[in-house]
Amino acid sequence: GHRSRRTIVTAGVPAGLLQDEVMADILTIHFQMSRNNGGDVEEVTYPTGNKGVAFVTFEDQEVVERVLKKDQHLLQDKRLPGHFPLTVTRYCDNVSCSLLHLIML
Repeated sequence: GHRSRRTIVTAGVPAGLLQDEVMADILTIHFQMSRNNGGDVEEVTYPTGNKGVAFVTFEDQEVVERVLKKDQHLLQDKRLPGHFPLTVTRYCDNVSCSLLHLIML
């Protein structure tokens, strides 16, 4: 679907440190910052079925391309004890592609 093309999979989210809503908020801020090549975030899905994995859906598909081009995403916030490197990949809605994600993560 169209939505999946505007969504990224974010792995490496530090689990268990903060409440889920707070972590979703921190992720939203991260991916809206221009220094992270970000843009308007439509929705953050966290937690998901996989530990430390969040889905981030942007308003525009171009933002996905920009975010994926950035070499390293470091999650940092005054509420977090340090910096956490994130792995950012494309979201896909077909089964073979999704299975590949699980193997890669």
